[in-house]
Amino acid sequence: MESDKGYEQQTQQSKYECLLFDVDDTLYPLNCGLSAECTKNITEYMVNKLAIEESKVPEMCVQLYGDYGTTMAGLRALGYDFDYDDYHSFVHGRLPYEYLKPDPLLKNLLHSLPLRKVIFSNANEAHVAEVLGRLGLEDCFDDVICFETLNPKGQDIDDDNDATKSSVIGDANNEPVAVLPKTPIVCKPFENAFQQAFLIAEINPEKSLFFDDSIRNIQTAKLLGLSTVLVGSSQRKQGADYALESIHNIRDALPELWESVNESKDVAGSQKVAIETPVNVNA
Repeated sequence: MESDKGYEQQTQQSKYECLLFDVDDTLYPLNCGLSAECTKNITEYMVNKLAIEESKVPEMCVQLYGDYGTTMAGLRALGYDFDYDDYHSFVHGRLPYEYLKPDPLLKNLLHSLPLRKVIFSNANEAHVAEVLGRLGLEDCFDDVICFETLNPKGQDIDDDNDATKSSVIGDANNEPVAVLPKTPIVCKPFENAFQQAFLIAEINPEKSLFFDDSIRNIQTAKLLGLSTVLVGSSQRKQGADYALESIHNIRDALPELWESVNESKDVAGSQKVAIETPVNVNA
């Protein structure tokens, strides 16, 4: 991990100061199967722990994920009361993490960029740590914003708290079409989650590049001033500045990230030569 001074020196010539990354289905592909297993665990939790009729669960999951960014946030909005740690333990704690393998290519790509790199995930801390560990990326990031960061234990929730206000859902053009019941959970894709992340991690959105597989998250990020990269699709959609079929395509799609780094090194090298080369006063 490099010092803040080092980052400042390298980013003086760069358009970006920070790279902000989602985790699930972004740092690893959707087709690895982990997300499908997560959906199975959520289904079991809803049936076994919340006594929701099994036939209604699939449609509920799709609707709540689409409206709230996570099924968990949607369930709380509907009035279901449950322990957050118990939910995460049931949903994430039983995942077959062996599906994930070390990714030395991505590790090398991330390490080759001396820009600040921050995780921004709706998942809990233990899940994020497990995923990064399995991928071999645990030393690639400088900060982690996750569920516990945005929803600290003991946080007072009241009707005046931004986390509890009714949320507006938009259509494909991000135009408001409906008002959703409020949820006490702070999470993407809602603006308050991004704003809290900016404050906690001291991120300037106008100098940051955001990677996520969710178009709703991407669209909110774009509205708040972030540059955006939609991962898992080769087709750019509204709100996405770039689209990557795979996170491994970063260098092909965004060569300017490396070009800016090389320019910084060239400038630093030129300055060093100028300082070290003696001046011939007799010339």
